[in-house]
Amino acid sequence: MRSNLSRTVWMLSLVSLFTDMASEMLYPVMPLYLKQIGFTIVVIGVLEGFAEAMAGLSKSYFGGLSDQWGKRLPFVQAGYALSAVSKPMMALFTSIGWIFTARTIDRLGKGLRTGARDAMLSAEATKETKGEVFGFHRSMDTMGAVIGPAMALTWLYFRPGEYKLLFLLAFLPGMVAVIFTSLVKEKKIPPQGSKNVSLLEGFRYWKRTSSEYRKLAGGLLLFALFNSSDVLLFLKMKESGHADSTIISVYIFYNLVYALFAYPMGRLADKLGVRNIFICGLVFFAITYTGFAFSGSIWAFLALFISYGMYAACTEGVSKAWITNIIPHGEAATAIGTYTGFQSIAALIASSLAGLAWYYFGPAVAFMSSAIVSILVIAWFTLKVKPV
Repeated sequence: MRSNLSRTVWMLSLVSLFTDMASEMLYPVMPLYLKQIGFTIVVIGVLEGFAEAMAGLSKSYFGGLSDQWGKRLPFVQAGYALSAVSKPMMALFTSIGWIFTARTIDRLGKGLRTGARDAMLSAEATKETKGEVFGFHRSMDTMGAVIGPAMALTWLYFRPGEYKLLFLLAFLPGMVAVIFTSLVKEKKIPPQGSKNVSLLEGFRYWKRTSSEYRKLAGGLLLFALFNSSDVLLFLKMKESGHADSTIISVYIFYNLVYALFAYPMGRLADKLGVRNIFICGLVFFAITYTGFAFSGSIWAFLALFISYGMYAACTEGVSKAWITNIIPHGEAATAIGTYTGFQSIAALIASSLAGLAWYYFGPAVAFMSSAIVSILVIAWFTLKVKPV
């Protein structure tokens, strides 16, 4: 089976693996750590919301700058460096202002690198191999989400409650990722003129881009508005009586399924069409959320997280391959930055809507609402968005 993975794809994928390893070492314990140092649930929610909003607004802006300057690598290197540095910052000082600054730097780093990195990946592929390239990158990235929580779980088993040192340890894989960025070679691309790029670049790009992009991104964002945080899935497990260690183990299991299938699903998307594989992913999503509305046993949750891993494998990398297949190469960073930026904001709204639905009507309504909308999005892509 011939591979279409260049050295650049491998290097960027390793960078993502080590960065995600660092981030996911902290993801399961972040709320526990913040509560330990005196943060309330409300403050934690505001902190995460602000950090995600920062990432969302910055993605289109830095993507636009990357296209304008014809440069990718400086954005990638600076973005990963900021995320690495933010990890130990959260352990050194614990004031609200300092923690907000550290989380903002971490998310700003994500905003800096996302569009430029994905544009580099797109440049390493043809239209016929983009599913494979983006699928491999997602597979490596998500493997970090398997290794990171497993390391955190092992650490807390032997050193329960010692969160600060864990934050300092997370700096190490983050720095390994930064070192790997120095091994990435950038292809020269022509600058895209001298237009001013603003924080509202995403809205400007939306107005001037093709109707094909707006139809595709519009469907993706409609789905994002009802695709709430994974935290709600874990909360359902918690309410069903399962222990924290079980929930973290299931989270690792989900990421393992995702990591193992992202690459083969990307290759399959190149053969069968990115639209078809993405729609298959939405079917898996609908099955998962319908199941969560009515399930409670650990075996049911394991089966549902297999389905959820398949959903992620069929959609995350495939959506970026789909987008970059319908836009000019010189706009790749702006196009992906615009979509992922709006997606971040939509995710905040989605979690708020799901939380309200859960509070007033119960978890079944929250989960079934998302499942129904995913079916509507399938209809939209089938009827309104042409295959590529």
